[in-house]
Amino acid sequence: MISLIIPVYNERESLPVLLGEIDQSARDGRLDLEVVFVDDGSRDGSWQVIAELAEKSPWMHGLRLRKNFGKAAALSAGFHAAGGELILTMDGDLQDDPAEIVSFLAAMQKGHDVVSGWKRTRHDPWHKVWASRMFNLLVSVLTGVRLHDHNCGMKCYRAEVCREIRLYGELHRFIPVLAAARGFKVGEIEIRHRPRRFGHSKYGMRRFVKGFLDLLTVKFLTGFGQRPQHLLGSIGLLSFVAGGLGMIYLTITWLINVWAPDSYKPLHTRPLLIYSVAALLLGAQMVSIGFLAELITAYQSRDEDSYSIAEHTKGSRK
Repeated sequence: MISLIIPVYNERESLPVLLGEIDQSARDGRLDLEVVFVDDGSRDGSWQVIAELAEKSPWMHGLRLRKNFGKAAALSAGFHAAGGELILTMDGDLQDDPAEIVSFLAAMQKGHDVVSGWKRTRHDPWHKVWASRMFNLLVSVLTGVRLHDHNCGMKCYRAEVCREIRLYGELHRFIPVLAAARGFKVGEIEIRHRPRRFGHSKYGMRRFVKGFLDLLTVKFLTGFGQRPQHLLGSIGLLSFVAGGLGMIYLTITWLINVWAPDSYKPLHTRPLLIYSVAALLLGAQMVSIGFLAELITAYQSRDEDSYSIAEHTKGSRK
């Protein structure tokens, strides 16, 4: 069975049309499909529409969050409710075409664990398109996961991917990166992007600022999530070395100037002294933070595996 997760935020006009298109795509492709609408605190009556649609369609049901928690939280709720072996996500604004579901399933048959959509031709304002392209290039370069469209909401996952990856904040756009870090195979297909028919976009320029900060978080989690001291401690040691060299230079200068008191310049008037002390203090802080991060990582690792098992042989313990 395939589970289709659709986060909804103020999209009441789109929902009946979208469900009709999904129904037609399921019939054409003879798909065993369940649809889960997750109402993320809508204020336009979207939940009432979802409830009415659920009464008419037994293969569709909805979840209503108590307030607007964000897309990552909505997807997490949908992942927990999904019962399918494959989980496909898409937006509820009709810009994603349900006819592409068959294309995602064909791509998954090639051995991928995650397949992300690529909207080559986008029907969005030019400033959002170019900002998104620059962001996608930056993500690909920093993470090594080469995708044209990390922001695309239409993606397909094997159920085990959604079980192993923990979402919080706004990390939903980085699921392929987080999956690749755990050894899952990530692919991409080109999909059709349609113009918005109802309402307006929920995302502004602040999205890209938050996205860059989240990118730094993901880079740290995937590169040093299990060994934070390697990064923080390295920065601390470099700072220690720089501060120590500065103090050694000042000490040698002071000893030399003892024999020439007429040209002696007090150490406390030299900027290098302040810089050296600051570097030593920064080094101590970074190493201390690294130790604290290691303690937290060691404690959390009791409940979360630091590995991902691909398969079992018959008779082995799971």
